Amino acid sequence: QIDDLAEVDYSLSSLPAVFQPFIDLDLKGVVFPAGNYTDSPYVPASFTIPDQSDSMLYLAFPEYFFQSSSFAYYTAGAFNMTIAEETCSYFNINTEIFGSIIPEVAKYSVTPNPVMLKLMATEIPIISLEQDSFMVEIQGSMEVLAVLPDSTTQSLFTMNIAANTSISLNIFDQKLMGSLCLNRLQFSLAHSNVGSFEVLLLENILSYILQTEVIPSANGK
Repeated sequence: QIDDLAEVDYSLSSLPAVFQPFIDLDLKGVVFPAGNYTDSPYVPASFTIPDQSDSMLYLAFPEYFFQSSSFAYYTAGAFNMTIAEETCSYFNINTEIFGSIIPEVAKYSVTPNPVMLKLMATEIPIISLEQDSFMVEIQGSMEVLAVLPDSTTQSLFTMNIAANTSISLNIFDQKLMGSLCLNRLQFSLAHSNVGSFEVLLLENILSYILQTEVIPSANGK
């Protein structure tokens, strides 16, 4: 078991191949939701490890391993999250801030109220391997809700999100490290209770915050 959400089947998929200088072990490497062995929609492709002999152990993870991981965590709901009003308030995110970007919100919510954000992946994130990195394509949605004085919530608008990220891999101090980069972030308006509005300014601001604050913080950990 990897964690509370996913398990991995790493049983042998074939008999070990024993040669004079080395042994080949083919493992399944399938990740599935915890307690629910669900077939992955992806088909594993055969691959070979480069012929090298200067290390004791070589491990190779195919694209299928990451694809099945994405499917397992998506099925388990790992990509759905709610950013509570306390967190938004810590970063000074409220209806007043959205109102300064989107005039329709200012007209709809005259009194500044806290907000909460509901984020979810609407499709299985697509993972593809590149040399020394891998790409992640994410399709999702973000719902912005105002938290009213009586603690009830009122939906303001919902955005469709399309994001493309890359993670570069390198070894530092004998540890495998990843460096996240946001390549593209696009928004489109899915539904609005405050009327139609132009999303480009909001897209640019959120992209700037991610590029200058969130991603550098994540890469520093």
